[in-house]
Amino acid sequence: MHPSTADERTRVLVVDDDASLRELLIGYLRREGFEVNGVEDGSAMFEWLASHQADLLILDLMLPGEDGLTLARRLRTHTDIPIIMLSARGEDIDRIVGLEVGADDYLVKPFNPRELLARMRAVLRRHAPAATERQGNDIAEFGPYRLDLAARQLQRDGTPVTLTGSEFDLLRIFIEHPNRTLDRDRLLDLLKGYERNPFDRSIDVQVARLRAKIEPNTKKPRYIRTVWGRGYMFTPSTEV
Repeated sequence: MHPSTADERTRVLVVDDDASLRELLIGYLRREGFEVNGVEDGSAMFEWLASHQADLLILDLMLPGEDGLTLARRLRTHTDIPIIMLSARGEDIDRIVGLEVGADDYLVKPFNPRELLARMRAVLRRHAPAATERQGNDIAEFGPYRLDLAARQLQRDGTPVTLTGSEFDLLRIFIEHPNRTLDRDRLLDLLKGYERNPFDRSIDVQVARLRAKIEPNTKKPRYIRTVWGRGYMFTPSTEV
């Protein structure tokens, strides 16, 4: 499904120092209806973002100068632009660190452009504003927190709490399944868009990131509790 009109086209920035791959992706994604630009490194990326708005970044891990992990970490200090990270290395640690610094998904080179397209659409769906047909049920509250599902905003005692797209989606899933144990496979199914394998621990990374933003004490979580050997449980009431 292509974006509907030229004015509504999704704007994608490809950051990769491999000129041939960069041009291949630009051409392919433009044919799929996206508005696409490409740059070769972090300096050019920040220069482009200073005067343009992107809906999605495709960011290579290995870049001249600052690498993709460093750039993703810098971006997450002031923006929640969805990021799909690319890497020629398939080690689990790279993928986990990529997610930990704020990437929304991770894809190993070489890859089929159609797989990248599918992942892009999954990430963009997760970042799309929530539908408002549930009028009256778009606000969820727990402890000092107020989550606006339609606006995709979290506040703590009226102060905004910045969440990445994947962090918001994970919190929304927990809120929609209160006081229920959700194992990693179930959470991955609900989140969608991530490459699956039997030893996938990316959910643990996502939970740790979310806890760091909402838990008063991450060593003794009140809201997202670990059910040892089974998964996680969201407990909106902190009464014991």
